[in-house]
Amino acid sequence: MNILWDFDGTLFDTYPVFTKILKQIVHPDISEDNLYAHLKISFSHTINHFQLSASQIEAFISLSNQLPMEDFKPFKDVEKILKYTDKNVIMTHSGRKEVLKILNYYGWEKYFTELVTGDDDFPRKPNPASYEYLHKKHSIDLAVGDRMLDIIPAKKIGLKTCLFQNREHGSDYYLNDYKDFFSVING
Repeated sequence: MNILWDFDGTLFDTYPVFTKILKQIVHPDISEDNLYAHLKISFSHTINHFQLSASQIEAFISLSNQLPMEDFKPFKDVEKILKYTDKNVIMTHSGRKEVLKILNYYGWEKYFTELVTGDDDFPRKPNPASYEYLHKKHSIDLAVGDRMLDIIPAKKIGLKTCLFQNREHGSDYYLNDYKDFFSVING
């Protein structure tokens, strides 16, 4: 099985960390729950919704880059799936340097055949161009993400999809925990 993975919120539980950083930057009356809910839509949505300035975005990036790697925790049991699959690829809007830093810290770079990141010349999700590229090159069987934004491009090109910790209508499979991956996917 060849899987296309989203990174933030799918392989690694980064949203709680990002929420705490945003809380330091935005108005103090905005709750962490509110910030988290908007981040789960997308970072660009969050920027627009809270009208973050260029300096606030720079501060977010700077603070994120200063965090110790152990703050970015992989989801439990996901490594078992990475070991089992034939190929794993990542499509993320995050930067290559940041993604590789986290993967290398956990020794997970060996599980991924290719990364397409925000540094590459592809339009942002939900445009399917990056998914088309990865599918043509690696014959993807399944796309896994935590947001609709992650599965819409997969659906556009006819891939099976799996939403992680998200029950929005439109995915082929739904998972709350990776321990259930094989029973859910193999039905």
